[in-house]
Amino acid sequence: MPPVVAPPLFAFENTFVRDLEGLYVRWEGAVAPAPRLVVLNEALAAELGADPEALRSADGVAVLAGSVAPEGAETVAQGYAGHQFGGYSPRLGDGRALLLGEVHDTAGRRRDIHLKGSGRTPFARGGDGKAALGPMLREYVVAEAMHALGIPTTRALAVVATGETIGRDTGMLPGAVLTRVAASHLRVGSFQYAAALPDRTVLRRLADHAVDRHHPDARDADAPYLALLERVAAVQADLIARWMLVGFIHGVMNTDNMTISGETIDYGPCAFMEAYDPATVFSSIDHGGRYAYGNQPGIAQWDLARLAEALLPLLAEEAGDDVDAAVARATDVLERYPALYERAWADGMRAKLGLDAPDEALASDLLSLLQEQAIDWTSWFRALAADLRGDRDAARGLATDIVAADAWLARWRAHEPDADAMDAVNPIYIPRNQILEEVLDAATAGDEAPLHELLAVLAQPFTERPGLDRYAAPAAPGARPHRTFCGT
Repeated sequence: MPPVVAPPLFAFENTFVRDLEGLYVRWEGAVAPAPRLVVLNEALAAELGADPEALRSADGVAVLAGSVAPEGAETVAQGYAGHQFGGYSPRLGDGRALLLGEVHDTAGRRRDIHLKGSGRTPFARGGDGKAALGPMLREYVVAEAMHALGIPTTRALAVVATGETIGRDTGMLPGAVLTRVAASHLRVGSFQYAAALPDRTVLRRLADHAVDRHHPDARDADAPYLALLERVAAVQADLIARWMLVGFIHGVMNTDNMTISGETIDYGPCAFMEAYDPATVFSSIDHGGRYAYGNQPGIAQWDLARLAEALLPLLAEEAGDDVDAAVARATDVLERYPALYERAWADGMRAKLGLDAPDEALASDLLSLLQEQAIDWTSWFRALAADLRGDRDAARGLATDIVAADAWLARWRAHEPDADAMDAVNPIYIPRNQILEEVLDAATAGDEAPLHELLAVLAQPFTERPGLDRYAAPAAPGARPHRTFCGT
């Protein structure tokens, strides 16, 4: 019996399915027994040219739950491989997710509509294919926070409670499906998967698809596939620098979680650093600190090396079938990555400090100061602007060694920083870990009011507003170390 098709909600195209046979399995979502819309991103729906009221209808919620295929969709589970914590898995894929298709938003950008938690697929690897409400709301909240911070990211259109309970290590939890919107879901792991297939044409088709979709200027280069590697390295250097500047820790930077587009994807055990420490880790499964805050730039370079390996057959063709020359060219790209990252980070730090010109020693000494005194990363930069406006206790009050703080502050003030420019790039509100957990616990228990209040706060991260002090406050001294979980 063919699946029931809902009325048109989106004007779908399906270029991934058209172009990339061999990288997906056609599949349908599981039927949710009692779907209920928990949160809908109406602003994003409008960007996608969708009618929020139609999405709120029973038919719309059925689509967002994965129970019904919308008109025009060709639902598929995507295949990809990946290095997970350094170990290679040749077959990962969408074990609990489906790509519905692509739409052009009101700005003309092509964007994927994707379901997460919609049931087992052939890539499920023994999992139940479901998702719990709390982790799906975490992705919704943190993705929207990142978007408001100006960081390239996938976004969440909706979270629907399915009406069922699912078992996790922490007990039985309400199930949910998240609708994710992305520039695409192409990732380093997609190329690793394609490179291992017997059909050698798949890798070329994937590379051509990625160039056309994300980096079309690479098509005009003398070596388009090498140019693709260069473009991905550039967007990832910029992305990771942006993470570092706001204290974001992804938590699971496996190669299947590095996008070709340069968007942040997969908000699993993620969190924002509070007290500055490069060794900060929140993920309960990152026992060795592989994906600690300070390791993120280097891990991105490592992941890019895996992309280069996957692209090597195409790079060799561009080098006249000279593998050694292809390796040398790819190595050159990888060796230039740290400079790209450092430039992006230095430019961002200069803006955070309100400076017209970089001062590497000032920035380096600041990091030492913050680490030695365990100063809250986000609070410090907002306090600096307050210091410039006359509140001399704002920043020094965060320090434990006042003499050292005063010495650094005097050096910094000598540059005549711009307080207003600083406030435009330094957030006052981020998803503070303790508050986020409280909100998710409340929503899981059925109280969604704190969720909507937090989303409203995070939508304007740079604008201080009365009555919201608790959303800007770091964890109390001596608070239990925060831990995050991947949700599967």
